[in-house]
Amino acid sequence: MSKRGTYPPGEGTLVKRARSDSPPRNQIVISSSGDDRQKGLVRSVKRTSSLEAPIISLSGAHSAEILSCRFDPSGQNIAACSTDRSVSLWRTYPPNTNYGLLSNLHKAPILDLQWSLYSPTLYTVSADHTMNTIDVTTGQRIKKIRAHRGLINSLDRTMAGGAGIELIATGSDDGTVRIWEGGEEGSKQSVAVFEIGCPVTSVCWGADGQNVYIGALDNEIHVYDVRKNEQVYSLTGHTDTPTSLALSPNGSYLLSPSFSSQTIIHDIRPFSPSPSRIHRVLQGAPAGFENTLLKGAWSKDDDGRRVAVGGADRMVCIWDVESGRVLYKLPGHKGTVTSVDFHPKEPIILTGSKDGTMLMGEIEQSMAI
Repeated sequence: MSKRGTYPPGEGTLVKRARSDSPPRNQIVISSSGDDRQKGLVRSVKRTSSLEAPIISLSGAHSAEILSCRFDPSGQNIAACSTDRSVSLWRTYPPNTNYGLLSNLHKAPILDLQWSLYSPTLYTVSADHTMNTIDVTTGQRIKKIRAHRGLINSLDRTMAGGAGIELIATGSDDGTVRIWEGGEEGSKQSVAVFEIGCPVTSVCWGADGQNVYIGALDNEIHVYDVRKNEQVYSLTGHTDTPTSLALSPNGSYLLSPSFSSQTIIHDIRPFSPSPSRIHRVLQGAPAGFENTLLKGAWSKDDDGRRVAVGGADRMVCIWDVESGRVLYKLPGHKGTVTSVDFHPKEPIILTGSKDGTMLMGEIEQSMAI
């Protein structure tokens, strides 16, 4: 009985070959080997956005940590600010160019920025106590206001009722929140001043532009009525300072990470079923010991079914709001993830980090209920 001949190594194994036809345009093929004959693992990844690739790195503009990064209301442009006192402007879609780097705007680190809701304008606040208004089309500063007596940690904007006026709220270490008229024509005098009594870490407008939510060093979120010019109630539940505030797309919930590594979603509807107004308590994004004001965000393409917060573990945590479970822990950064934002129309997440870079990546579309 003759023995079977031995096969040369690699030729006797069963190989699942790749299909000859190329994958559809909305998919990308990943192979474990560059050799077409040895494609033992072929996996197709379904694309969910119009980005050039599933993950895109935006780097090279900043020489220091990025503290805030945001999509503009159209989703076509990105702005980021840094401790190197500059603002970078990027295109969201190919070729993802860094088409602007605005330096010498402030004399100290820029701590937060916001796009105007109705014009190509950026608002920036800084540790030099000032707020700047910048025309993005020309890159020129059109207004500078010495807004506070301490460093300004946060700002937010809203459209005021039917007047068509953009209002800006700024929160500072001097213990006050000030309301300003936005745009080039707005006055350099504040419209209203709220004395909180301790340093303010974050501000956020309500959906109707009547209430301002103010996170402060006393671990509470103070709710002020702009019309009455007084505090109407406060949101409790944090055991440490809230680092940022973000309003849900439907205006019913408020996201607030904190230094305790606990992220709380508050129910801010007029008649909340819960006396404490705590809708969800989320764990998974460690704040670290650096006391960085981490900025969270709501997904907008699915009407706020998901929230995201960066962490000191150099990852971004994305939760499902209804169940409270972690959907993603996204790696990629080499430093604390300081800022997160979602694209207004597509399932795309943008993250900025202390490593001086931003990452933009697509996630799966939310399942309709």
